[in-house]
Amino acid sequence: MPSNSFNNSPDSLIAPARHCFPVQPNDAATLPTLPKALFVGTGGNLVIRAVDSEEDVVFVNVPSGMILDVRVLSVRASGTTASDLVGLA
Repeated sequence: MPSNSFNNSPDSLIAPARHCFPVQPNDAATLPTLPKALFVGTGGNLVIRAVDSEEDVVFVNVPSGMILDVRVLSVRASGTTASDLVGLA
């Protein structure tokens, strides 16, 4: 096991992600883990519901390689054309 000099450091919203996971857009499901941000591997439109929002919003023409600093509850399949999404938690 490699040494982790940050093992005893507290996590926060501005700290680097400690967990990464693939995000599959789904019109009904919420994400299993609430990420600090989303990485967009292949650009396009992204339809999301933020953690404290009551409606979906569309991020239009998100470029490939972008990290969106948004706490996302859901990524909708309908209207999302971006792909290769990774949650950063």
